Amino acid sequence: MTQKAPPVLEVKGLLRRYATLVALGELDLEIRGGEFVALVGPNGAGKSTLLACVAGLLDPSEGQVRVAGALSGSLPARAATSYLGDEPVLYDDLSLEEHLEYVARLHGVEDWERPAADLVTRLGLDDRVDDLPAHFSKGMRQKASIALGLSRPFQLLLADEPFDGLDPPSREVLTDLLSEAAASGAAVVVSTHRLDIAEVHLAFGGFGVAPILARPDQAEVVMRDDPDACAVADGAGVA
Repeated sequence: MTQKAPPVLEVKGLLRRYATLVALGELDLEIRGGEFVALVGPNGAGKSTLLACVAGLLDPSEGQVRVAGALSGSLPARAATSYLGDEPVLYDDLSLEEHLEYVARLHGVEDWERPAADLVTRLGLDDRVDDLPAHFSKGMRQKASIALGLSRPFQLLLADEPFDGLDPPSREVLTDLLSEAAASGAAVVVSTHRLDIAEVHLAFGGFGVAPILARPDQAEVVMRDDPDACAVADGAGVA
């Protein structure tokens, strides 16, 4: 009998509150390398709160989050996690190429040029590599953020609403890039409030669907590529 690999992401009893307001809770979830999970639900359901807790940007009020065996927010967990927030964060005084080099070298990637060039080409940013982000449209900023997130090594990829601001061809490219990350052995978690995007761009590989972060008036689902391994949880989310 083959023993399962330990989960890349392990969430136990996670609850996040602001004073008396419960923003997320209570959640148990395990995701292993090679799994592609989509969190689908309306704005305010707690998807961003969950990803922020996993990325170490928010501390859990209760429970525990581990990434590659390390507590979220610790240096080993941050080193294993690539996080694409819903608002791209770019330096106004660095060109796209300088961003790519900075991020790659920050994470110890020496031979960064060829993989970065491939990402730039696939995302349609060839003619903007020398430009500053201040001159980018929303869609270009989103694509630049995607390129940066994929230009560094990671065991866990978190993408919060990554399809927002992208045109249909770019969404197809992003779908391919995310699935390739999972195929390479990373755990991939994507959130979206648009079920139509989830159905068109994420419903491949025989996803199973199970409720997550659900409350009576707000159905939330998680789709993953192993229908027998869907984690089911109850909770409530408002952020």
